[in-house]
Amino acid sequence: MIRVTVIKAEQKIKSILVKGHSNSAPKGEDLICAGVSSIVTGGANAIEHPECYTFKTNDGYFEIAELKTANEHDYNVLETMLIQLKTIEEAYPKYIEIIEKGN
Repeated sequence: MIRVTVIKAEQKIKSILVKGHSNSAPKGEDLICAGVSSIVTGGANAIEHPECYTFKTNDGYFEIAELKTANEHDYNVLETMLIQLKTIEEAYPKYIEIIEKGN
């Protein structure tokens, strides 16, 4: 299962951690993993001020965490990533779980 942990403070996403594999199909054929990978990669590439974040990636692991206050564009990118991930979770709840913490 893919587990997504989102940390918020003051109504802004401060970090997104994505861990695991959905195992919904054989490696290379798993459309859920491919979708999640596309969302986080595209979102990370859309960040306007990467110096405001740390990025960590590995097989089955992605983390973006705010280092210093970012701009509204970057907060909107993170919110868009979360909406997209929630859309996958709604369609495939056996394979992805999103946990939100904070406010």
